[in-house]
Amino acid sequence: MSLITLTSVTKEYKLGEIIVTALKDINLDIEKGKFVVLVGPSGSGKTTLLNLISAIDYPSAGRIQIDNVDISFLKRKQRAQFRREKIGFIFQFFNLLPTLSALENIEFSLDLSGILVNGKRSFDKKDIRETAMTWLRGVHLEERANHFPSQLSGGEQQRVAIARALAKDPPIVVADEPTGNLDYQTGVSILNLMKKLNETTNKTFIIATHNQQIVKIANVVISLQFNQIYCYEQDNPLDVSKLAW
Repeated sequence: MSLITLTSVTKEYKLGEIIVTALKDINLDIEKGKFVVLVGPSGSGKTTLLNLISAIDYPSAGRIQIDNVDISFLKRKQRAQFRREKIGFIFQFFNLLPTLSALENIEFSLDLSGILVNGKRSFDKKDIRETAMTWLRGVHLEERANHFPSQLSGGEQQRVAIARALAKDPPIVVADEPTGNLDYQTGVSILNLMKKLNETTNKTFIIATHNQQIVKIANVVISLQFNQIYCYEQDNPLDVSKLAW
């Protein structure tokens, strides 16, 4: 059974008297545990599709089902709760809070979402700190736990952002241009980390990018052109270490 299902989804925006169609009659199924790369030029609808899957935006028509929940027309508070529990976000510009340390940035996110303990959400401070530190170790930053974002390199900040996204144990992790603000070597190391976490946690990763080379490491490729999608699977994705751009 699919983790993510879009059925006849259309998204339109009104700009003055003009109606702009960002996505039109989209049908899509994504299974659990896939490493998905969403590719297309600027303006093709990548971010719109991410926003719909993440319950940030509403479809103009059609239905969206995520992890057995129809999110198409959830109310505002329900959508916020859904995002806190089901979606981990990784951003191009990291979006770390500058006055909090690496550890505190993760803890702050967990203070909002809680953590899963025996199938229930816990907001216990001790559990949250232990979980945050566990994930910092998972991205090899335990020695930088008390450093502020300004004291971290771009790659280190992105690793904190990855730990923050995964710490609340969401089934889906979305990343909008996660390597767009990084140099080549750092970008490859971040992709390698995300790929390994995808394999070890069995979480579904959805990465939006304009970089055609990143397509080669995907299990599933979704190409957006002219507000339509073309989806296919790759049986033998390229190893991240062999990427070049």
